[in-house]
Amino acid sequence: MSDPTLGAALRGAVDLSALRNRPAAPAAGAGGDESADLGGLVVDATDATFGQFVELSRDVPVVVDLWAEWCGPCKQLSPILEKVVRELAGRVVLAKVDVDANPQVQQAFRAQSIPMVVALVAGQPVPLFTGAVPEQQVRDVFAQLLQLAAQNGVTGTVPVDGADEPAAEPAEAPLPPLHAEAFDAIEAGDYARAIAAYQKALAENPRDADARAGLGQVRLLDRVQGADLQAARDAAAAAPTDVDAQLLVADLDISGGHVEDAFERLLDLFAVLPGDARGPVRERLLALFALVGDDDPRVSAARGRLASLLF
Repeated sequence: MSDPTLGAALRGAVDLSALRNRPAAPAAGAGGDESADLGGLVVDATDATFGQFVELSRDVPVVVDLWAEWCGPCKQLSPILEKVVRELAGRVVLAKVDVDANPQVQQAFRAQSIPMVVALVAGQPVPLFTGAVPEQQVRDVFAQLLQLAAQNGVTGTVPVDGADEPAAEPAEAPLPPLHAEAFDAIEAGDYARAIAAYQKALAENPRDADARAGLGQVRLLDRVQGADLQAARDAAAAAPTDVDAQLLVADLDISGGHVEDAFERLLDLFAVLPGDARGPVRERLLALFALVGDDDPRVSAARGRLASLLF
């Protein structure tokens, strides 16, 4: 990403007027609850309050994190974004948007996959990156964002409570050594090392649910790393029963938030394959079910169809 790309984005790649021009939220004490709490550096934004962040971006850059609870890569990226924003001590605000609960913001940014990170500078959108990226890349992108903001006269800051005398925070329990090793490897983009660390953690404790969840997420990141979405879709369309081609597109769909599309693709493939070729597809489906979560209704529906195809 370069400064010219960021600059071009300021010419209005996304129309946010519908969100920016919403009626003002009721004042405190006037009834209603559609006023965003802008007093922090990391704030939840909604369809109803997003216009306030557009206006805030005229004073300070606002980074928008488009995420969802079921999105594994989002859970890898969001803590990195929050860490870097807090270290910038008021020079940037992070607005977190749950796309499942706030479809209008998702549509405004045309978010086809998540995690998707964009910025607002002087009321205009600035695309930053899509997908989970290492911490150093986040820092580099934010440094460019601050330069662009300064070029456009957006140099304000948000007051940080207790900036002069930071309040002591309860010390977080340290990560287990193998989990810490995996996390460091993920930040460095070394997914193979992260996988090995999580596998070792599970070998030591097969009931380590965090390690099992982390392993599934990192395996997905490793499988889609460097993949070209359009090329993968073209290859899958040209070979409808090519297992590897269909598995890759399903992985890309999951990483992009298209859960039902991924499940439907693999279940359709499972239905037409001979019995001795079904194993890899079933294994991938089970892995993706675990990644999305058994309490997700889309997983329940897909499990039901898989059961009907098996018996």
